Amino acid sequence: MKNIELIFKNILLKLLLFFSKDISSKKPVVINDKTKILLIRLNRIGDALVVTPLIAQLKKIFNPTIHVLASKSNHFIFENVDEVDDIIVFNKKAGISKNAQILNDNNYDIVIDLHDDVSTTVSYLIHRLNIPFKLALRKSTAKLYTHVVEKLDPTKYHVVDRALNFMTLFGLTVSNDGLRIKYRIDDSSIQSSNSFIQENIVSKSFIVGVNISAGSDARFWGVANFKLLMNMLAVYNCGIVLLCDKKDRHYASEISGGKYPIFIRPTFNEFCGIITQLNILITPDTSIVHVASAYNIPTFGLYVRYKTNDLIWSPYNTDFSYVETTDNSLKNITFDEVKEKLIPFFEKVYHGSKNKIM
Repeated sequence: MKNIELIFKNILLKLLLFFSKDISSKKPVVINDKTKILLIRLNRIGDALVVTPLIAQLKKIFNPTIHVLASKSNHFIFENVDEVDDIIVFNKKAGISKNAQILNDNNYDIVIDLHDDVSTTVSYLIHRLNIPFKLALRKSTAKLYTHVVEKLDPTKYHVVDRALNFMTLFGLTVSNDGLRIKYRIDDSSIQSSNSFIQENIVSKSFIVGVNISAGSDARFWGVANFKLLMNMLAVYNCGIVLLCDKKDRHYASEISGGKYPIFIRPTFNEFCGIITQLNILITPDTSIVHVASAYNIPTFGLYVRYKTNDLIWSPYNTDFSYVETTDNSLKNITFDEVKEKLIPFFEKVYHGSKNKIM
């Protein structure tokens, strides 16, 4: 079924490109505090988080009005980015024409397609938008845009830096020194997570978060491996909390064996709140990695890099280490492989923490 859907989308895209005129332009893109910009970034949570440094730089340097067209899966991320003035959620059921009409009524000056790859949905939408400047990374649909920026080599450049390269269309090169993922966690979520730590963890001077959940079952490392990990961490004078999604609570209970508190994700924001309480995070989930980097939490990641040479979606400008596999799941990463990489990283963070109990 998915193959049929993909074939149909490819046919639609070819038809769109065949009947579309090339609208590329050499006219300079004008942006200032009177400019109204639409950013398009659909799909997942991580996809939204990695473009937030670009949004922050646009706001800081030019102070335009910034709206984001997001998906039902990631719109709440932009709601917690202070530089975003408004969010519009793409309505799949309404169709391209209705969504385009809503966007055209807002009279934007610039639209930026933030997707790395070609999206048939976004391509048709861009084609329908009556916006003077249409910007994108260079890809096969370049003729639909007035301006394209070269896509930095994904095997050499972090996904955040690839998004920041859009600034060259405005005559700027942004240094990534000190830049961070942007995500504001509300006070109530932080207070709630702080209360959880106070009530459930005896040793509060150095806290380790072990997240067992990820976006797919292929990135679950296994109960036995996580048990070994917990035993290894237990020799240190630290507090340990297991983090998981609701679907993995049975795994968490089995791993904990009643020895460690379990924080089951009630909402994404509350889950992020608990991240801010940690001294180090261990996780297979890239969206949580980006939140940790927003708050400068050292992170150890377990990565699946299957059929790609692209750089992993690592924490941005944050201390981290990782193990990875080129298999399609984490199941073949041994505990010894993780232990070999984790111990020196963990001890560097542990002994470097000013709050560690001596």
